[in-house]
Amino acid sequence: MDGKTLARVVAVVLVAVAMTATALEMSRKEHKPVGEGQHTPAASVPNSHRDGLRRCQALGEAALRDDGCARLWAEQRDRFLGLEKPSGNSIVEPATSRSPDASQHEAR
Repeated sequence: MDGKTLARVVAVVLVAVAMTATALEMSRKEHKPVGEGQHTPAASVPNSHRDGLRRCQALGEAALRDDGCARLWAEQRDRFLGLEKPSGNSIVEPATSRSPDASQHEAR
């Protein structure tokens, strides 16, 4: 047997093994643990925050001037970064920025 024929036979055998392993894995049933019940996907649960973000997305560029969208984006950013939720109401107050000169004057 020459080299080309041997390489082809090896390739066919490898493809057959891969197909067999794939078929066996696909036919295998998943066993859920006893304590795990029906799971409701997060997308099917009504979420006013998500709906608000989608509304802002649909607004497009006009959302940049919408106070509600700015508030939602701030809350989403805080949730993503793991910061504490604002106490009481969900309106985020704009941060007061201090000039670097003011901090230098206080240090003296």
